Amino acid sequence: MTRADVVAAARNPLAFIAARWTPDHRTVRRATLSALVMSVVIVVTGGAVRLTGSGLGCPTWPKCTDDSLTATGAMGVHGAIEFGNRMLTYVLCAAIGWAIVAARSQKPYRRSLTRLGWAQFWLVMSNAVLGGIVVLVGLNPYTVAAHFLAASALIAVAAVMWQRAAEGDAPPRPLVGKPVQQLVWFLVAASTLLIAVGTVVTGAGPHAGDSSKVERMPLDWETVAKLHAVLAWIVVTLTFALWFILKAVDAPKNPLDRTRDLFLVLLGQGVIGYVQYFTDLPEALVGLHMLGSCLVWIAVLRVLLALRERPETTVDLPGPSAEATVGSRG
Repeated sequence: MTRADVVAAARNPLAFIAARWTPDHRTVRRATLSALVMSVVIVVTGGAVRLTGSGLGCPTWPKCTDDSLTATGAMGVHGAIEFGNRMLTYVLCAAIGWAIVAARSQKPYRRSLTRLGWAQFWLVMSNAVLGGIVVLVGLNPYTVAAHFLAASALIAVAAVMWQRAAEGDAPPRPLVGKPVQQLVWFLVAASTLLIAVGTVVTGAGPHAGDSSKVERMPLDWETVAKLHAVLAWIVVTLTFALWFILKAVDAPKNPLDRTRDLFLVLLGQGVIGYVQYFTDLPEALVGLHMLGSCLVWIAVLRVLLALRERPETTVDLPGPSAEATVGSRG
């Protein structure tokens, strides 16, 4: 590597890599999928921190203690769990970084795809700061709820990037009519409300995140849980209605398949939700329910994205000029 290469790499490392590497389509898809998977993993491990009572295992931020950046042996298992979850943020950043590099290096360059990668990066940075605030305010339930909602926003952007990596940049073409599109937007809104109310169930419920006395939302937990169940049934009903309408109008296969997938995920999530409710919220089932929440959200977004298609853009190459044609004949 020459000195000029070193200078170029230092000035714009992404452009430097892109000039020397062109990933294939499958590599870009895998990179975006890894970012999506890690965005789900960080949510589930964050739930494990709360469910094991390790939320204040590292009592301060950004250090683990006032005197140590990392967890110490004296802090026990709770310190190790909390610090381990913090370290997974770097793994998430690495996955997002790989997605950004792969998207930037793809030929032709797709600015829209790269921007989705950077959006994920800044969401992670902002949510890391919010996570620090959660610790500094002693696991205040309102900040915990905001922390989860920000993680859900990250999953949404990661899911869109994964989908866009499989598409082209041509203008989207709708595959269904306007009434069906409106129904799906109602489904998205209901799912968003379902997730938001789920954070209230968490904030009012028994799993505070630490063995010490932690503030809870001043609401009756069972009442909020019943409201959450009603919203879940609304989402299930909308999903079933959507599937029925898509069948009736003979919709393309992709929207039908994505709606079927959502319905199956909702059924599994509903079973877990009712079992955990009637068994006094065992930690393992609550963790599975958090994973199910992420999968439901991804499935809802995939239904929305399946309502249109974006084919590859084609570039018409100029043909040979008349002079060149005559010259070749001569």
